[in-house]
Amino acid sequence: MNIQHAGLAMLGWAEWFEKRVEQAPDEGNIARVAAVDRDMLLVINQDGIFRAKLAGRYHYEHHLTQELPCVGDWVRVEKQPTDDFGIIHALVERKTVLRRKSAGESIEHQLIAANLDFVLIVQSCHLDFNVNRLERYLVMVSDGGIEPYILLTKTDLITPEILAYQLAEIEAAGITAPVMTLSNVTREGIDTLNKLLQPTKTYCFVGSSGIGKSTIINSLLGRSRLLTGDVSGSGEGRHTTVRRELIILESGALVIDNPGMREFAILGAESGIDNSFSDIILRTSSCRYRNCSHTNEPGCAVFEALRCGYLNQERYNNYRKLKEESEFYQMSYVEKRKKDRDFGKFIKAAKQRSKG
Repeated sequence: MNIQHAGLAMLGWAEWFEKRVEQAPDEGNIARVAAVDRDMLLVINQDGIFRAKLAGRYHYEHHLTQELPCVGDWVRVEKQPTDDFGIIHALVERKTVLRRKSAGESIEHQLIAANLDFVLIVQSCHLDFNVNRLERYLVMVSDGGIEPYILLTKTDLITPEILAYQLAEIEAAGITAPVMTLSNVTREGIDTLNKLLQPTKTYCFVGSSGIGKSTIINSLLGRSRLLTGDVSGSGEGRHTTVRRELIILESGALVIDNPGMREFAILGAESGIDNSFSDIILRTSSCRYRNCSHTNEPGCAVFEALRCGYLNQERYNNYRKLKEESEFYQMSYVEKRKKDRDFGKFIKAAKQRSKG
């Protein structure tokens, strides 16, 4: 590793990134994005934390949301000791990325975090437990090339019998990601989670609002750095996290808290779906017809497995739903990109005519 970058190892820098920047033009020092506040970024390197903005040229040349830095990204930044903030000139290639379709009607990718080693999918055992939603998160984690863990919280609010039933539901659904249980009240499971978090590795906590993600991170920190809300009468917390932020624990692990997400729509995640539903995908190779849609064709191996009880019907229904959703939004996204390119060509041609 370049001796100039050796001090970045504590922030997650590794040989994979070193190889990506060896042939790239030197456009400043390397730093990692710790937070994003509109047009101002908080970045960190071996010298400390400072503010930075995107260079005007970078803004001009990069229009798509996925081309803009997000929390966890590595960037090339130039800053003199007398400058109030640094200027970001380039984005280092990402190793992994967690993204979803933007909330609402917009057909765009929204980046949640980049260069993650692990994602902890958090669900409350009390009112938030939902296997179908869990599968949705797992698809996006797998699509980004990240290793998932499932963390069931608020175990103090349910009986051991209910917890056992929920764990059995996860296993019956064919989900193979490791599952941990935790209570912020009794602190059962906190030590197990602490042991999971490795120095220089980056972890992102995702899940719905009010399920205790910030409280968990505060427990790991040993102090209340993140604002948390009081628990409501239903036993659920109130959403308080307003931005994604990279935090370094005393153990050396890096964690990213994440605002709760009411929507987690899927856009262009075919590889993530195939990986998460590999038990179904393996059956498709035995279908009579190569182009079998697994809906009503004769000789469909998937339908035969469903009939014999080898595949879970609810899991299959969720697979079809996620696949159709991903394909629909991907088609809409491609059409939108084509319209944007056509409009750009029209404007460019109009400018050339006006000059003539």
